[in-house]
Amino acid sequence: MSNAKALPLLEPDGQGVVPCCPPLSERPMTAEEAESAARMFKALGDPVRLRLFSAVASHEGGEACVCDISDVGVSQPTVSHHLKKLKEAGLLTSERRGTWVYYRVEPSVLVAMGKLLALPAAA
Repeated sequence: MSNAKALPLLEPDGQGVVPCCPPLSERPMTAEEAESAARMFKALGDPVRLRLFSAVASHEGGEACVCDISDVGVSQPTVSHHLKKLKEAGLLTSERRGTWVYYRVEPSVLVAMGKLLALPAAA
């Protein structure tokens, strides 16, 4: 059982995306915001995980079967481990269909990541 928390990305009323943290240029992060962002960056800090995340995000239809993305130079059990870490960080969701598992990057995750790293608008 994991004690990892998913990143809080959606408003409770479902009306919009709220990044886990304010844009880095807006104000200093609180300790809690830094913990949330660090979980995300830690999950993406491994080259294999970043390749898997990219493969899912860029796959046609917005989702990918594990059978389509497992060619990243490591064994299948290692691929499964890395996908599990991405799910625990709240970056991927999955659905089992028969013998295969399909992964999806929620659009809210990409929006939230973009907002976190956004530069301030020029005056």
